[in-house]
Amino acid sequence: MTTHPVRLVPIVAILLLAACAKAPDLADIAAPTVAGDRVTFPANAPQRSTLTVAAVEPQAREVHHVTGRLTWDEDATVRIYTPVAGRVVSVDAALGDRLAAGAPLARLDSPDFGQAQADAHKAAADLLLAERTLTRTKDLFEHGAAPRKDLEAAENAQAGAQSEQQRALARLAQYGAPAEGPVDGLFTLRTPLAGVVVEKNLNPGQEVRADMQLANAPQLFVPQFVISEPRRLWVLLDITEMDMNLLQPGQALRIRTRAFPGRTFDGRLESVGPSLDPATRTVRARGAVDNPGLLLKAEMYVDVEIDAPDTGGAAVAIANTAVFTKEGKHYMFVETAPGSFERREVEPGPESGGRILVLRGLKADDRVLIEGGLLLEALLEAGGKS
Repeated sequence: MTTHPVRLVPIVAILLLAACAKAPDLADIAAPTVAGDRVTFPANAPQRSTLTVAAVEPQAREVHHVTGRLTWDEDATVRIYTPVAGRVVSVDAALGDRLAAGAPLARLDSPDFGQAQADAHKAAADLLLAERTLTRTKDLFEHGAAPRKDLEAAENAQAGAQSEQQRALARLAQYGAPAEGPVDGLFTLRTPLAGVVVEKNLNPGQEVRADMQLANAPQLFVPQFVISEPRRLWVLLDITEMDMNLLQPGQALRIRTRAFPGRTFDGRLESVGPSLDPATRTVRARGAVDNPGLLLKAEMYVDVEIDAPDTGGAAVAIANTAVFTKEGKHYMFVETAPGSFERREVEPGPESGGRILVLRGLKADDRVLIEGGLLLEALLEAGGKS
């Protein structure tokens, strides 16, 4: 059998040429340069593909988004409890009724009130008797028919009767009852403020007591009536510690609720609490909102936009990923030229919707690194150690 030698020379030559071919030299790729707080990447640096830069947005007026809860306006709200014990004879006001100040709410058959009426009548009778006795004793004393001690005793009795009548009348006045009238024991519960009956917890035949609110049972110490003005409501807000220094009474509120999508109710911030809640680390703020159409209801949860004071165009907004913290200070990397970034200290404001307000340190035409800041900070630290 005839054999043919394998020709290896061409194959070896190819392999030698491949081995001699020059591989890419990593040294040809220039490293970034670090100078102070500045990092500069050459045009062919692969790290530049991992960096994202965005322009800041001028923000003349900052907007805060918080959650609020609507409540009755406590300046125009009264919770009414009965001052006497008794049985409800009639209820004269219904839920939703608009009443004038002093309007009757209910009538109670009350032995306590009947006793107060009887005491007032007895005090008036005793005073009348004491005055007649004093007049008669004075006349006898002036004619020498009565000793001075009898006159002094009559004067003392008259003064005591007068004081007792004043006490009895003051007790009736506390109940809002007139000084004159029959002793019938019928007490009329009245509203001291004008407004709308927004809560009623009283029914005919029900037994009530004046000390029910002292009982440790919520079903007992609820008020018999709540009168308020629903055309104006309070909105209670929980403001974070970071936001509270930018809020001041008088700022505008825009209130929205899911019950009326697309509709905005205008309000006003009235007060900011003096202390933080130790559990939630928030401060309680209170605003007011007009409710002429009675669409908003107490205890509704609402979304509230708060306009902060005008910054005069000095503040700008950027993605919150741009800022980082080092040793208690806040920094961003600002693009000073293509591929060149400078670390700059800034004063951040509140965050909202993934964006952060920058109050100081940036200008309206700055471009800021929003992705890759940690890489540049690592390069700065490495450059500082070398």
